[in-house]
Amino acid sequence: MAAEKVNLSEAIRGNLLTLQRSARAIDQTQTRLSTGLAVNSALDDASAFFTAKALNNRASDLQSLKTNTDLAISTVQAALDGIDSITDLVEQAKGLASYAKATGDTNERSTLAVQFNELLSQVDSLANDATFNGINLLQASPDNLDVVFNEDNTSNLTITGLDATTASTGINIAVAANNFGLNANIDTALTAISSALTTLRGNAATLGSNATILKTRLNFTENLTNTLESGAVKLTFADLNEESANLLALQTRQQLGLNSLALAAQSERAILSLFG
Repeated sequence: MAAEKVNLSEAIRGNLLTLQRSARAIDQTQTRLSTGLAVNSALDDASAFFTAKALNNRASDLQSLKTNTDLAISTVQAALDGIDSITDLVEQAKGLASYAKATGDTNERSTLAVQFNELLSQVDSLANDATFNGINLLQASPDNLDVVFNEDNTSNLTITGLDATTASTGINIAVAANNFGLNANIDTALTAISSALTTLRGNAATLGSNATILKTRLNFTENLTNTLESGAVKLTFADLNEESANLLALQTRQQLGLNSLALAAQSERAILSLFG
């Protein structure tokens, strides 16, 4: 036999509905307090939820690009450090050639020529060692560095490698001809060195300009990422002070609802007692 349906009075039914609404509101407020978010899902506010999600997704994409830009800066800095060191070696070679020209001793010139050639060998070694993250902008066949600044790859920068070896494709300094036996041999070396120093300084300026661009873009990306994340916060974050006050008010309302329900039930029992 089916159980008989229990009918509730209008007063009790109204109090129960009020209590249910208060319980749902309390649950929502407690969720906001625990997560710190006023919008936790699309059910809370679809427009704010999806807009904030889009902002956070873009911020995440830019964060990845920012990391790549930071690595690119280090790659260019490694090349700049390499050029500075190569310049020092070339200037030392210039000093040896100048000293060789100043002396007329053939044996001394020969010794200086050996030292000169060793410095050139070190220049080549240094250029080949100026690698960062697998990219070398100074070696004999230099790499190029491609840097992407935005999500759809419409903003980027390509930094072309610069051969800084002593080869003819690089700074073009040949070994000491005839062991610096003749002044003409030394003059040829000094001319090549002078041209090489000009090339190295120009290369350093080019790389320095690229490094400045990268640093500017890095700062811009950091600021834009912060702006996007702040925008998402404004759309979804909860005011904890306000939510705490709401929770207190809702708990008070819930208690009043319980008291009202108890009074309604008591009233019904009083009526029932009349038939007892």
